[in-house]
Amino acid sequence: MATSNMMIPDMGGAQSVEVIEVCVAVGDVIDEGDSIIVVETDKASMEIPASSAGTIKTILLKEGDTCSMGDVMIKVEVDGETATNAQATSTKAEEVAAPVTKVEVESPATVLAAKEPESASPATSERLALVPDLGGATDVEIIEISIKVGDELADGDSLVVLETDKASMEIPINFAGTVVDIKVAEGGKVNVGDTIAVVMASSGEVVKAEEPVAPVEAPRVTSVTKVEEVVAPVKIPAPKVSAAAPIGVGSAAHAGPAVRMLARELGVDLGQVSATGPRGRVLKEDVQVFVKQKMLQPALSAGQGVGIEQPPAIDFSQFGEVDHIKMSKIKRVTAQNMTRSWLNVPHVTQFDHADITELEVFRKGIKAEAEKKGTKVTPLPFMLKACAMALREFPQFNVSLDNDGERIIQKHYVHIGVAVDTPAGLMVPVIRDVDKKSIWQLSEELITMGAKAKDKKLMPADMQGGCFTISSLGSIGGTAFTPIVNTPEVAILGVSKAEMQPRWNGSEFEPRLMMPLSLSYDHRAVNGADAARFTQYLGKLLSDIRHLVM
Repeated sequence: MATSNMMIPDMGGAQSVEVIEVCVAVGDVIDEGDSIIVVETDKASMEIPASSAGTIKTILLKEGDTCSMGDVMIKVEVDGETATNAQATSTKAEEVAAPVTKVEVESPATVLAAKEPESASPATSERLALVPDLGGATDVEIIEISIKVGDELADGDSLVVLETDKASMEIPINFAGTVVDIKVAEGGKVNVGDTIAVVMASSGEVVKAEEPVAPVEAPRVTSVTKVEEVVAPVKIPAPKVSAAAPIGVGSAAHAGPAVRMLARELGVDLGQVSATGPRGRVLKEDVQVFVKQKMLQPALSAGQGVGIEQPPAIDFSQFGEVDHIKMSKIKRVTAQNMTRSWLNVPHVTQFDHADITELEVFRKGIKAEAEKKGTKVTPLPFMLKACAMALREFPQFNVSLDNDGERIIQKHYVHIGVAVDTPAGLMVPVIRDVDKKSIWQLSEELITMGAKAKDKKLMPADMQGGCFTISSLGSIGGTAFTPIVNTPEVAILGVSKAEMQPRWNGSEFEPRLMMPLSLSYDHRAVNGADAARFTQYLGKLLSDIRHLVM
């Protein structure tokens, strides 16, 4: 038996990372891959696994310490061969170079020497298909498994379909291979870094075959001698990563990043939550129980909020045959968001018309040019451009209200969301920097975003950061409607179907193509006079599109 040092592997370049939990004790018998410690960076928590099996003799790190790649975390008693392999590392990914050390040898020793490989074989190895970055989304539900064991996958093929609060998305594989095992199931929840499937990768590359390591007899040494060990590399299992949020309330509590994120979202002080996890660790279930208990407590005064009575439950089957159809997560969350916005935002809607007669003549005139460019120009890119100019002209529409109720947040960028009707529900992809893009660029981006929405390929980042929203029902019909503000934005433009109407030109009535506009706004941030000026300015831009280039 020999004692081996087990070191911290590469942590994605992170240095001086805090140890938040020690998962083992002196005397524990561990296997390769067992968690030794848990560390926490500013973005994630990671479990550092054991690189070999053995019995723990010494633990050199404790909670609150900081560590970096190459630091010794524990000393382990292992057999001779395991000790050699445990200390051997490489500068390649997931391998650390073994240092030259001084050792005291009192009996004949065996030094392992790796020979130059002489043969090669095609690269086929098991690889893990992992969940990529989901734009900060956590505990994302799996609504569809797109593969089965034995499937041959090409780079980019879909593995699963996930559904967040705002969108459903397909997760593709980024290498080719054959599915060996599937680690997830429909209805389950995943986070960034979780394993979706085990795939036998076949990259077509060539990997060198390793020769057996040959023993070389070393001379007997009775004093401290400098020996350079050349050993075969041993791979250290990759750390397990889970999404984390900045530590907020209850930072002294013993809890992981996911639990801290949940507590931050719910406004829970972790210091007040009773912990039921191992070593006094606060679990998600503990936070949920705490919130439920608080909700069941009666309000101390009317000023703390008044509940709205739910309508009575009705058994509709008594009137005839019915089906109970579960709403998709997107539809449920959309309903919750719209209800929250309607209850919290004092809505007012300003109605107006825009004369788009000349715009339509111009748009139809560039149809052939658009076909040459491989795109299609609808009225929507012109509306996007006009709204971007209006947001610059009336910056009070390009704000959000701070949660403290005392400040507004003025935005100096112009990102506009466009509501898209999909089979999965309403989605609002965001077109960024609209004020800096041409009509051609906006047309192409609208087509791309619309296709991604309908194909369930929108990522959460594609629907974040909007300043203003356009909801166009022009292709369907209607004369006007009152769209609900997409908080935390303060205004949304509804567009209905344009129709020919008689307009007085000073001497006679003439037919003009009039497009109805419905501007809903948050009356806490926007005054009625400003809303009227906003829609009039939009009408001016759309009636003479030469203003769009001024």
